[in-house]
Amino acid sequence: MKKLCLVLSGLVVLLLVFGAVMAIFSRIQTGEKIGLIRIQGAITDSDGIIKTLDGYVDDPSIKAIVLRINSPGGGVAPSQEIYEEVKKAATKKYVVVSMGSLAASGAYYISAPATRIFADPGTITGSIGVIMEVPDVHGLLNKVGIKAEVIKSGKNKDIASPFRPISPEQRRILQTALDTVHDQFIDAVASGRKIPVERVRALADGRIFTGQQAKALHLVDALGDLPDAIAAAKTMAGIKGRPTIMEKKKGQGILSLIGSKINSNIRIPDIFPFFKMSYIFSP
Repeated sequence: MKKLCLVLSGLVVLLLVFGAVMAIFSRIQTGEKIGLIRIQGAITDSDGIIKTLDGYVDDPSIKAIVLRINSPGGGVAPSQEIYEEVKKAATKKYVVVSMGSLAASGAYYISAPATRIFADPGTITGSIGVIMEVPDVHGLLNKVGIKAEVIKSGKNKDIASPFRPISPEQRRILQTALDTVHDQFIDAVASGRKIPVERVRALADGRIFTGQQAKALHLVDALGDLPDAIAAAKTMAGIKGRPTIMEKKKGQGILSLIGSKINSNIRIPDIFPFFKMSYIFSP
């Protein structure tokens, strides 16, 4: 009986060692690779995407990068930061975008400087524009007898306060800021897609396009899915045989799962009652 227990214990140990060795070898992938980055949900932060993108650029075994995007866009600053890093990456390696169901506004913004853009015929994209949502609750507060007293250092310090209507002068200030950010979007698309600025401006009224319409307007390069984008990246990079697809997995802890669920379904203005400018498709 003792011998049987020893044999079984030995087998268990061998299996554990074998599993650990196989796990290590599965992570040590050889040959030419394509780096895959999935951008899902609202773009509220750029750090993780930029870190992964930079890692792929610096890895000599990764010959091309594919961005799989399924997003309505998001914040102005993170969209601009990702755009700049995609633009830099495209000068060093082939960067191919694969658009899923939705790649609109800020999600289109970050796609623009890629080497090549693929979209499905029914992808919703475009929405080249900026939106600013300013809640106004002063009427409700008046009904319940609540009044906000504001002490400020200048007349525009509480611009877009939810506790009073926007004055004509402050509306002009906000519109000027929004128009500036809109021009930045137009210039980014024109530069990334090599389309004259005035042609982009004519399309930049916030309207959406299907993937098929976007191709006709030269906003995307080809119709196709993720495997098509990977195949194109492989061809452009001159990879022989079947490439290894590298993808950094996000943590799967309970906090990570909750965070990803919130990020996918809730926009920042829905949580915090203040105004902000966004490159986001907001039907």
